[in-house]
Amino acid sequence: MFAKETYVQRRALLKKKLGSGVLLFLGNDECGLNYEDNTFRYRQDSTFLYYFGLSGAGLSAIIDIDADREIIFGDELSIDAIVWMGAQPTLHEKCERIGVKEIMPSADIMSYLHQCVQKGKTVHYLPPYRAEHKLKLMDWLGIPPARQEGSVPFIRAIVAQRNYKSDEEIAEIEKACNVTADMHIAATKFLRPGMYEYEVVAEMNRVAQANNCELSFATIATINGQTLHNHYHGNKVKPGDLFLIDAGAEVESGYAGDMSSTIPADKKFTARQREVYEIQNAMHLESVKALRPGIPYMEVYELAARILVEGMKGLGLMKGNTDDAVREGAHALLFPHGLGHMMGLDVHDMENLGELWVGYDGQPKSTQFGRKSQRLAIPLEERFVITVEPGIYFIPELIDRWKAEKKFTDFINYEKVEAYKGFGGIRNEEDYLITANGSRRLGKKIPLTPDEVEALR
Repeated sequence: MFAKETYVQRRALLKKKLGSGVLLFLGNDECGLNYEDNTFRYRQDSTFLYYFGLSGAGLSAIIDIDADREIIFGDELSIDAIVWMGAQPTLHEKCERIGVKEIMPSADIMSYLHQCVQKGKTVHYLPPYRAEHKLKLMDWLGIPPARQEGSVPFIRAIVAQRNYKSDEEIAEIEKACNVTADMHIAATKFLRPGMYEYEVVAEMNRVAQANNCELSFATIATINGQTLHNHYHGNKVKPGDLFLIDAGAEVESGYAGDMSSTIPADKKFTARQREVYEIQNAMHLESVKALRPGIPYMEVYELAARILVEGMKGLGLMKGNTDDAVREGAHALLFPHGLGHMMGLDVHDMENLGELWVGYDGQPKSTQFGRKSQRLAIPLEERFVITVEPGIYFIPELIDRWKAEKKFTDFINYEKVEAYKGFGGIRNEEDYLITANGSRRLGKKIPLTPDEVEALR
């Protein structure tokens, strides 16, 4: 939790931006894993955290701009709850720490909202991403789930604040990035043929927990790096495998880190692995060099894609004009995802508010395979925190489909590509703060080049 003044100032800026209406903030509730009292790890809604700083189930909040009221809706702990959970600061004490003076019972929020609607006030709410949010919006405002799209002015006002990270936020993100780097460094040193993937995951979890951190997202740690979001950890690591890790830590304040590594199961890369790895490294390093205020991140994505095509032409896997190949989307056979995304209180910051508003400022997204997965396209600005994560993947099912459809035969040598079907995938990722003149990597350096990786093996 930051100082009281931080939350007071954030709410004041939001009220000034919107000018009128009622702002509804839905906190998260507990969610049962396999029965009600055995719950998933609790995580408060990030927008609620940003403006109110309170982590705890059963809370909601209203900022009534017209009536100049800020209200937390929640209930004090009962004696039964204290017996099970121990003594804690009261809700009144917690609200004092964030500069909110008015507290009402949680059950009173429905009548308050109904009165606002009867008075003709506009009630702004955010797109729901949890089932209990959808039920509450239906109950409190009479909006069926299929029509709960959220208030665009509210969304845009929040994005306009949360995109720019304050010094205190950057410090928290850097803490998360340091622990994230330690997780990856530990895994790079730990991995050996004969291990199971889950043993490497356990080592990374140990590092996170030893630093009082949670995971910022479900860990990817796999010998099947060609599967972009592979959360299965039951495979045995074999000699000759490439091991792809995408993992991050979340510090107590809720801020995230997000890094990726690709490690040879053996002490050194094979000649073929190193060739492809060097191309991916070039994609990454040239993208980092391009980071600066004013450059559209879609242009940096296209730069990485051109470097991929040039590298693959050198290996004989691609051919033709590089610019044409990227414009038409042929590069996406081997680079089917985006270059990166915003990062902060969410590992994909504000993704629940919609990529259209966070990454595109309301402009339409491309529908082209690969390019449509680029989450961030707008010009970079000072105090943005972003990830840089180009990748190269040989996905057998995608190769077979495109070859059968005769797609991009002017650019792709399918006979050569097929020889790489068992290769897997490579992704390396770092987190960057956009500065006045360029960028700064956040967190400790993790091994990036083949030589750096092998030095830790």
